[in-house]
Amino acid sequence: MPIMAWTWVILVLVILAYLLLEWTWRSMNKTKKLPPGPKGLPIVGNLHIFGEFPHRDLHRLAQKYGPIMHLRLGIVPTIVVSSPQAAELFLKAHDLVFASRPPTESAKYISYEQKGLSFSPYGLYWRNIRKMCTLELLGNLKINSFISMRKEELALLVKFIEKAASDCIVVDLSDKVSSLIANMSCRMVLGKKYMDKDFDERGFKAVIQEAMHLGATPNLGDYIPYIGPLDLQGLRRRMKAVSKIFDGFLEKIIDDHVQSKDENKIKDFVDVMLSFMGSQDSEYRVERSNIKAIILDMLVGSMDTTATSIEWAISEVIKHPWVMKKLQKELEDVVGLERMVEESDLDRLEYLDMVVKETMRLHPVGPLLIPHEATKDIIIQGFHIPKKSRLLINAWAIGRDPSVWIDAEKFFPERFVESSIDLRGRDFQLLPFGSGRRGCPGLQLGLTVVRLVVAQLIHCFDWKLPNNMLPIELDMTEEFGLTVPRAKHLLAIPRRRGLHK
Repeated sequence: MPIMAWTWVILVLVILAYLLLEWTWRSMNKTKKLPPGPKGLPIVGNLHIFGEFPHRDLHRLAQKYGPIMHLRLGIVPTIVVSSPQAAELFLKAHDLVFASRPPTESAKYISYEQKGLSFSPYGLYWRNIRKMCTLELLGNLKINSFISMRKEELALLVKFIEKAASDCIVVDLSDKVSSLIANMSCRMVLGKKYMDKDFDERGFKAVIQEAMHLGATPNLGDYIPYIGPLDLQGLRRRMKAVSKIFDGFLEKIIDDHVQSKDENKIKDFVDVMLSFMGSQDSEYRVERSNIKAIILDMLVGSMDTTATSIEWAISEVIKHPWVMKKLQKELEDVVGLERMVEESDLDRLEYLDMVVKETMRLHPVGPLLIPHEATKDIIIQGFHIPKKSRLLINAWAIGRDPSVWIDAEKFFPERFVESSIDLRGRDFQLLPFGSGRRGCPGLQLGLTVVRLVVAQLIHCFDWKLPNNMLPIELDMTEEFGLTVPRAKHLLAIPRRRGLHK
């Protein structure tokens, strides 16, 4: 049969399948009150509403339809939550119902069939690998064991910037911070630093950002599975290409660890996971594909998110010189100009904490977090939420809720003076790390690194923009992805402060 004829057959079958599902859906839910939302188009539902930045599109829709909104994306019922009160209902009161993750093509092809910590469905396997990751990498004991490593890597960056300051040259802070966090992450997870050439000719950051972009792009294959094999957007092909790059790198890492003969080597996270591989006695039943998925999760989760938060924080501080001066004054008072910032100083830096909170309010790294999935039918605030509904928490919109935040679009760290609002998932006005069972397990590590790097770079240097650009002229445009970094690299000229040793 000619290709054109096959195309028409597939199209007719898709339409018939859609009509059958639509009839079934309406029959099952005609007496049930769904949350309000815009009417969808045939087949695609509400997929057409998404522009370049879905979190902004959903924020605008929520202003019309309310903080609990229903969309139909293809054949998938989707609930969008856009207020602190609604988020608390879903992530606290009914946390267990929404503790799972939906299947997606990006998780299938990039995250080894959802075997990583971030995208795994809720259940015994997920609970076990979360426990393993917490004990072996993300717990306070492990975090503290890497203090000297973080100090060493940050000192190398400061030394580079000192040279740039003496030569009065521009520093690409986006690039340097990204490399710093990549080095820290590799040493924590893999036991040593890897060069970009060990990974791919494009480098760590470029490939990870492509994976983030692919994971966030509304994929017809996720929402209309019948046309998934056609790969109409070309996303599946690109996912497989990215997956091949990741897999080659992860195979090399595992082979290096398996073949290592150094008996005096301190065991890193990969060594620990390999010790569980094939074991029938351990509660952690992991094989090679599980290990690769978990390594990838730990690397991506620690690298891209942390670097993006630091990049935005320093951008806001440079854009608001009075914030830089106030933060530097606090650092002088607490740390002094005779030495560099230590991690033990961080808990005494109250204004730094406010700057980081305000940055994560305006620039949550994952503006829609990672989607949740309902494990059963449930009624919330009188609305029927069907089983298998996809749940999106719009952390970006919550951080701009005018009923919670005065002058919500303004960067103003002082709003947290004498405020008890925290960002660890207990206060639903501020959810950069999510909340509940699926809250970010690397929260403490991420916060530690963000605060340390921002403090060090502001303590050691004054910063001005190149080409006599005024702070107010700094471009703060976002780039789309699961995380939302700056669209343009942050370039700045450093000037050395103090006599740090």
